[in-house]
Amino acid sequence: MFLPLLEYLAESYGPFRVFNYFTFRAILSTLTALIFCLLFGKYFISYIERKNFGQVIREFGPEKHLEKKGTPTMGGILILASIVFSCVCWGDLGNKFLWSIIFLIISFGVLGFLDDYLKLSRNSSDGLSGKKKLFWQTLFASIIVIFIYSTYSIPEEITLFLPFFKDFALNLGIFFVFLSIFIIVGTSNAVNLTDGLDGLAIMPSVMVAGGLGIIAYMSGNIIFAEYLNIAYLPGTEELLIICGALIGAGIGFLWFNTYPAQIFMGDVGSLSLGAALGGMAVILRQEVILAIMGGVFVMETLSVIIQVGSFKLTGKRVFKMSPIHHHFELSGWAEPKIIVRFWIITLILVLIALATFRLR
Repeated sequence: MFLPLLEYLAESYGPFRVFNYFTFRAILSTLTALIFCLLFGKYFISYIERKNFGQVIREFGPEKHLEKKGTPTMGGILILASIVFSCVCWGDLGNKFLWSIIFLIISFGVLGFLDDYLKLSRNSSDGLSGKKKLFWQTLFASIIVIFIYSTYSIPEEITLFLPFFKDFALNLGIFFVFLSIFIIVGTSNAVNLTDGLDGLAIMPSVMVAGGLGIIAYMSGNIIFAEYLNIAYLPGTEELLIICGALIGAGIGFLWFNTYPAQIFMGDVGSLSLGAALGGMAVILRQEVILAIMGGVFVMETLSVIIQVGSFKLTGKRVFKMSPIHHHFELSGWAEPKIIVRFWIITLILVLIALATFRLR
């Protein structure tokens, strides 16, 4: 929104040329989203409380969680509003990748909102059925993936790259569509599964976004791309603006979501954040790197798959409860300890993932 005006002013006034730098706009995007969340967070929580939109707790969950019943939820609306507002302010609105991620954020956010609203209206932990949710997730992801596939301009945009392998590059062709849909939907659900403790999902999302932002800047810069021997993908540097907005919104939301939480993000937040991270990884052709950075999300998802599979096959459970953060709760770990340790693990994994770019 501001970029065309700033570019016009930069032609006449030297100091405005600073807005031509992606890094500077990314900083502004981060600060805008952060301030937005901090300014409107308190009023949003009060509004949710007046509407009696309080968290519904599963009866078969940990007993300690019963005291969280009634805590305002659907805080993801605040996160999404912060991200979209910031991106519109500081992003290049002619960039197809920017709009692709915004579409994923809004569409998955609407789906999450409907799921949350049904839970609240029914006063039950049952919202949309799993099949309906998966159908709409797949549909929304398909729209963006097919759009990217139909408009790609260079082979690298649909090529699979692997960390540690310098010369490995597999042109996926039509299989790009199926892999990308799986990544977006899978990441969306993985973040959703992780969102079970105060601040557990938001901070890893922030860290992974930070890592993807660095990769976006390198991939969109021909000099860095050649130096690191990664694919040069013109236009992807604009994703740095979205990553900055997500970081700012996430930190701003954490101000209210940190233990003990004043508000939960709900599915409206977790589904859309996961879709955004998955979408950016697809655009940057770094699906494997996403799996490394988001190791906590992968671990949470695998714990559910293992638990369900084991129970159906043998009648026995591997964990005391899944996702795995509940297993640690029932093992006697304090909630803040689980949260912070998962944050630390994510930080380590993000650094390892970034290090792989120098190990090719």
